[in-house]
Amino acid sequence: MIKSKLRYKVLRLRKNYSKKSININPSNIYSYLKKKNYNMKIIGGYYPTNYEIDDLEILDYFFRKGSTISLPKIRKKSQMEFHKWFKNDPLLINKYGILEPGINNILYPDILFVPLVAFDKELNRLGYGGGFYDRYIQKISKIKKIVKVGLAFSFQKLKTIPVNKYDKKLDIIITEKDII
Repeated sequence: MIKSKLRYKVLRLRKNYSKKSININPSNIYSYLKKKNYNMKIIGGYYPTNYEIDDLEILDYFFRKGSTISLPKIRKKSQMEFHKWFKNDPLLINKYGILEPGINNILYPDILFVPLVAFDKELNRLGYGGGFYDRYIQKISKIKKIVKVGLAFSFQKLKTIPVNKYDKKLDIIITEKDII
């Protein structure tokens, strides 16, 4: 109940706030991750919806730097996989109204850009409540090391996010103002 109230409050704010042109500089993200010596061969992004931070410019920047780009595709039993995607590849609308790759070419990202509703200083993430990213992070962490990067507006930071045993922390959160 607490999470759903927080979601509602922040999503209303985000809808009004995102009408302003707020961007996160792709070059700064790339430089930061490169400085940390993270593998950036395969990037997992998302196709922005519901007034999320638009990561398409960031993905394009990483692509031009030589990274392979992938986007999530929803599967049965609330599972998610990432599939290779190029900027002009056709996308299909899934049952949630979200665009996803039409071509099946599963990849396992090294860097995963994660949309979120809210976050706290402990790098906890409040998502939409479906658990898709938490399940995916749990699954891929058994396969390879992945760096989980939340993208958000700075106002989405809350004092604390209620968490349970299924919630997965992020490694980094990037806003238009700073990197946490």
